[in-house]
Amino acid sequence: MTRQIVVGVDGSAPAAAAVEWAAADAERRGLDLRLVHVCEQWPHSEGAEYCAGTLEAAADRARGRAGGVKVTTDLRAGNVIDELIGASATADSLVLGSRGLGGFTGMVLGSVSTAVAGHAAGAVVVVRAPQAEHGRVVVGYDGSEHARAAMEYAIEQARSRRAELHVVTAWQPPALSPYAVAYSGLIDRIMKEEPRAARELVEPWRTSNPDLVITGEQPCEHPVAALTRAAGTADLVVVGSRGRGGFASALLGSVSHAVLHHATCPVAVVRPAREEES
Repeated sequence: MTRQIVVGVDGSAPAAAAVEWAAADAERRGLDLRLVHVCEQWPHSEGAEYCAGTLEAAADRARGRAGGVKVTTDLRAGNVIDELIGASATADSLVLGSRGLGGFTGMVLGSVSTAVAGHAAGAVVVVRAPQAEHGRVVVGYDGSEHARAAMEYAIEQARSRRAELHVVTAWQPPALSPYAVAYSGLIDRIMKEEPRAARELVEPWRTSNPDLVITGEQPCEHPVAALTRAAGTADLVVVGSRGRGGFASALLGSVSHAVLHHATCPVAVVRPAREEES
């Protein structure tokens, strides 16, 4: 089966940005592009005509952005969230605008993009608006299975863009009692050992990808703060759907959820293949 990038479109400005992002990504990675519009007004004839027009306008935009990419359209009826999650099952990735026509303008992330990111198979990329290019892909990494899936996707993105891959491995010191001054030696050891352990997590990836420039940082702060800051000079931030601290039943972890809400650049949330199949 040919790998496809699927884009959800609804005529909104963020969806238009998502179409352009996905078209460029498909062109770089040699993938096909499928545009999906869910027509909730169906089967009324006026609603159907509007939906078809919205889909065709998005297709014209995609072809104008990446003329060499095969673009197909898929007009569906039903629940938007359910249909997009279903479309993700056979997709390389699913790309969405940060919010659609139904979203409140003051909200950074809409209910559809939040729900789909938490349940869709594979990678879900949420795009807010067109961005300046920085030549850098940022990935959050903690060594978990979800983080490894994120790293693999980030490596493919960095390679296709010929961009630097910047790995953020944030860590936080353990909570200590108010009398922690008595443990100053322990604190010093932690401050030295944790960054070293974080750097060692990334070394195998550098070794196996010698063609990439892989940089990194090991800040002593919350991962959300570190990733949000790094997003300011990134073309894409990639996170696992949940990390080591996530509950197994949680479909979207606190870090990935917060980064989706706070990062200004496109954000990819990646789920391991084995979890998609289960």
